[in-house]
Amino acid sequence: MPSTGAWLRRSDPERRAAARPGVALAALLTGLLTAWLLFDGLGPNLLVLGAAVAVGAGVTARAAGRRIRPWTAAWSLLALALLAVPACWDASWPGVLAAVGALALASLALHGGRRWAGVLFPLPGILWQLVPSVVWVWESVDRRNLPGRGRIVPVLKALAVAAALLTVFGLLFASADAAMADLLGSLSPDLDLDQLPGRGVLFVLGSATALGFAHMAAGPRRWDRTVIRPGRERRRLEWALPLVALNLMFGVFAVIQAVVVLGGADAVLSNTGMSRSAYARQGFWQLSVITVLTLVVVAVAKRWAPRSTAADRRMARILLGLLCLLALAVVASALGRMWFYVDASGLTRLRLWVLVVEVWLGAVFLLLIAAGLTRRTGWLPRVVVLSGMLTAAVYGLMGPDAIVAEQNVTRYERALRTDPHTAAIDLRNVRRLAADAVPALDRLPEPQRSCALQLIGQGVGGASKPWYATNLAAARAREILAERPLMDSTAPGRTACDWARLAYEDR
Repeated sequence: MPSTGAWLRRSDPERRAAARPGVALAALLTGLLTAWLLFDGLGPNLLVLGAAVAVGAGVTARAAGRRIRPWTAAWSLLALALLAVPACWDASWPGVLAAVGALALASLALHGGRRWAGVLFPLPGILWQLVPSVVWVWESVDRRNLPGRGRIVPVLKALAVAAALLTVFGLLFASADAAMADLLGSLSPDLDLDQLPGRGVLFVLGSATALGFAHMAAGPRRWDRTVIRPGRERRRLEWALPLVALNLMFGVFAVIQAVVVLGGADAVLSNTGMSRSAYARQGFWQLSVITVLTLVVVAVAKRWAPRSTAADRRMARILLGLLCLLALAVVASALGRMWFYVDASGLTRLRLWVLVVEVWLGAVFLLLIAAGLTRRTGWLPRVVVLSGMLTAAVYGLMGPDAIVAEQNVTRYERALRTDPHTAAIDLRNVRRLAADAVPALDRLPEPQRSCALQLIGQGVGGASKPWYATNLAAARAREILAERPLMDSTAPGRTACDWARLAYEDR
C-alpha cells in the first residue's frame, strides 16, 4: 500500500512558476485593503477584495503560461455572483455561506479538476496553501538577484527603525504636552488604537489569502491524478440482496404516499388523529435524513458493485437507478410534509434552508439517474458541484429573510380577511430577522408592526456604516423606518410587544 507521501506526490504540479517581486507587493496591498474595508462588516467590500485577489492570481497564472478555459470562467463568474450576496442583503448567514462558497470556487477555478478527486479536493484548497505560499515567495525572492538590493535593504531597515522611534517618542510627547498632542494628532491618521488588533488580523488574513491563490495559480496540484481504486468486487447475491430489500421498502413507502395523495391527506390525518402541523413535523426530518443516507448507500454500493461481466454491470445500474428513482418519492414526500408544516405554522429560516437543501438533493438524484441512463459519468462531478454552488448562490441572492417575512405577513393578511378573530403571526420568529424583512413587516398593522421591527430598527438605526460595508436592504430599511417611525409606548413600562401580547417565554 503506498504511503501518504507517495499518494500526495502524484498530484504535484509539473512545474511552478517563481514568485515575481510584484506578487508580494500585491499581497501586502490586498492585506491593507482587507484591514481597511472588511473591519466594518460585509458588503460590496467583498467584491472589491475578490477582484484584487483575482488580479493577483490572474497575473501569476499568465506568467506561468496558463490559459482561461470554459470551466475556469464558469467557476469564476459563479464566485463573483456569490460575493454579490452581502452587497444585496443584510442577513449574515447567507453572506458567510456565499463568502465560503466563493473561496471554494476560486480554488476550483485555479485547479481545474474533472474527476471526483479533482473537483472535491480543491474546494478547501486555500487552507493548505497559506504556509507553502509564504515559503514560495521567500525562496523566489531569495534566489533572485534584485538590482540595487544592497542599497534598498538598508534603507528599508532604516525606515522601519525610524517609524518605531517616532511612534514611541511621539506617544510620549503627546501625553506630556497638549499642544504637541494636537499637532501630532493633525499629522497622524485618525485611527482608534483599539481597532489595531482586529485590523492586524484582517491584514494577515487578506495577505495570506492573496498569496495562497497566487501560489495556486503558479502551479496547482493536479488532483485528477489521484488514483481512488474501486472497492473489492462483491459476489452478485452478496451485493444485490441488501439493495433489493431496500428497494422493496422504498417501493412500499412510495405506494403508501400515492394512496395518501389519491385518497386525500385529510383522511389520513383523521385516521391518525394528528394535526397537519404534527403530521408534517413528525416525518419531515426523518425523510430528510433518509435522503442523505440514500446518497451514502448509492456511493458505497457503487464502489463495491460487481463489474466483471456485462450482466453484472447492467444489474448494478438497474438496482442503483431504481433506488435513486424511489428516493425521488422520498424527496417529494419530504417537501409535501414541509409544505403542510409551513402552511400550519409559518416559514422560518431553518425551514426555508432545509427546503432548499432537499430540493438540491432531489436534483442530485436526477443527475445520478441521467448518468446511469447515458452510461457516461465524466460530466457528473463538475455538474454536481455546479448544482450545489448554484443552489447556494440562488439561496443567497433571493434574500431568505425577505422570503420568510413575506410568507408570514401574507399568511397573516389572509387570516385577517377570512377569520380575523383567530389571525396571528409568530412575532418571536420575525423579530429575529435581518433588515431584509423590513419591506414585508412594514405592512403589518400596529402594534404588531412596531413589535416586529423593534430589534431590526435598533440594528439599522445605529451609527451609519461606510458604503463598502453596507447593503441595499439596510439602506431600504432605513428609508422605510425614517418615513414611518415605530410607535412610542403609550403607557409607562409597556412596549409595542406588550400591546401585541407577545409571549417572550418559549411555549
